[in-house]
Formats: sequence, structure tokens, C-alpha cells
Amino acid sequence: MTLTDTLTASLEDYLEAIFNIIKEKEAVRPKDIAHRLRVANSSVTGALRALADKALIRYSPYDVITLTPSGKAAAKDVVRRHEVLRDFFVKVLAVNEPDADKAACRMEHSIPKVILERFIEFAEFVEVCPRGGAKWIAGFGYHCDQGGTQENCERCISVTLEELKQRGQKGGRKGMGSAKLKDLKPGQKGKVLKINARGETNKRIVEMGVTPGAVVEVERVAPLGDPMDIKVKGYHLSLRKEEAEGIDIETL
Repeated sequence: MTLTDTLTASLEDYLEAIFNIIKEKEAVRPKDIAHRLRVANSSVTGALRALADKALIRYSPYDVITLTPSGKAAAKDVVRRHEVLRDFFVKVLAVNEPDADKAACRMEHSIPKVILERFIEFAEFVEVCPRGGAKWIAGFGYHCDQGGTQENCERCISVTLEELKQRGQKGGRKGMGSAKLKDLKPGQKGKVLKINARGETNKRIVEMGVTPGAVVEVERVAPLGDPMDIKVKGYHLSLRKEEAEGIDIETL
């Protein structure tokens, strides 16, 4: 049983709000939460006391609110569920972001972990499959809006086969787009091919979910290239420059 299994949907919303406000402003006060969730101050006070009783936050009247280590872990779990669902709706189902965000808010509290992981696996499959990727998703969006035809399907298959032939002539996908993770820019994605690190460094990287076949997206790179913030399997992680140097990826 995880920490969030003992929380109501409402308390999860408060925990998520606290986490996001800390990320944006570094300090959280009850009025910030009331404004974010559009609830009365009295409701916020009750929720904060409940979270404090569960040792998920540090709270006292007239002071800033902070997350305990267990509270931070629980909040990250809620945020991950929300982001995985929202990204799936936007990137795979071609739903507009506001609607996707609202649906994710409603579904994040009840989706079982095993189904969440399958959402991630399917989204990664779509991104790495030769017939998937951004073009496929754009085609699905067009199909929903305009309706599909057999002619469009035949053209899609023809274009995909031609692209695969060209990749084969140039040495395959791996040869065309292999690089080091450290070379990716913010917004770029890649599929992990190989981790060259050994020992504790390799163990740390793998435990974070950066494994062969995983799709990683670079979110931010510090001015001097260290650290690099990435997203993998719904988690937000920071890698040191030397760690990113040892990860071979196939650009997507």
C-alpha cells in the first residue's frame, strides 16, 4: 500500500497544490492554496490539519507550510499520475490540453498503478514505433475531426515503408539518430539504447527508470550543462553531466 492509498481525493488535491506552489514560489501559505483550489479558507485549514496529522506536511498557523519527506514522495506520486494521464490524452489521443488537464484531475485519484504503467508503455510504444510518432498522432487528430478514408491509410503505409527503406539504406535508425543524452536540447526526446556507466552510477541511473528502451525527454539544462533535468516514465529527474555523457540514445 502506498502513502496515497490512505488519502481521500480531496486531500490528494491539497497535497498536489502544495507541491506545485512550492515548485513555483518556494513558500506556501493557506491563502495560496485557497486561491489555487478556489475553496474557502476554513476548508484549507481543515485539510492542512488532516495532512499534518498524517505527517505529510509541517503546519502551524501563521507560518509557511512545508512538505515532510513522506509528504513530498506522496505528492510526487499524485503529480506523476496527473501528468501521465494528461500527456497521454494530449500526445496520443490528440485531446486539447485544457480538456485533458480537467480529465486527468478527475481520473488521477482512482487509476490503479498497473494501468498507469500500461498507459506509459503504450505512449512510449507510439513514440518509437515506425508507424507511430508525431505524424501518426497528427493523423489520428485529423481522423477524429474530419473522418478517415482508405486512401489516407494507404498513403500512410506507403510513406512509412519508404521512410523505413531510406533508413535502412543509411544504416538504420540507430545509425541515423544516435547521440549522447547530454547533447539533447530542452524539448528533445530520445530512446535509451545503452548505459555505459558502471557500479553505483549505473545502479543509480537504472533505479531512476533510465533503462534501455525507455523514452526520455529533456526539460531543462543548467547554464553550464550540469545538471540536466529530464522526464522519464512520468518522473522528473536530474542527471549530472557525467551521467548524461554515459547514456547512448536514439533521437526521436
